[in-house]
Amino acid sequence: MAVHILTMLARSGDENVKSECIAGSVNTNAVVIRRLLGQLNNANLVVSQTGAFGGTRLARQPEDISLCEIYKAVCCGEVFALHPKSPNQDCPVGKNIEAFLCNLQKEIDQSVGEKLRQYTLRDVIAKIELAYA
Repeated sequence: MAVHILTMLARSGDENVKSECIAGSVNTNAVVIRRLLGQLNNANLVVSQTGAFGGTRLARQPEDISLCEIYKAVCCGEVFALHPKSPNQDCPVGKNIEAFLCNLQKEIDQSVGEKLRQYTLRDVIAKIELAYA
């Protein structure tokens, strides 16, 4: 959804876009959009303005926003959900599983980041425009 939102904002240039308009395109509630916009704002990817002429626009040019930045701004968790309690340290599996999964998670995060850094929001826009040309 974050890439969808930012792509819409990029296509509107310097004009502020209201969350209701974005929600219509994403096909969700404007509250969901505002929550994501808050995360994107915290990551300095968007600028929001309140009031009658308010709305949101990109903080930077699309070619200066990597998909990795977007992913990090809204990342909602990890591949492996570890149990909140530590496993039984007397069990050979329990003693070693967390370390293995944590290291694997780091490798996964690194791979995802490397791949997403290869693309910018401008690339997304170019592919979308090509598909509808």
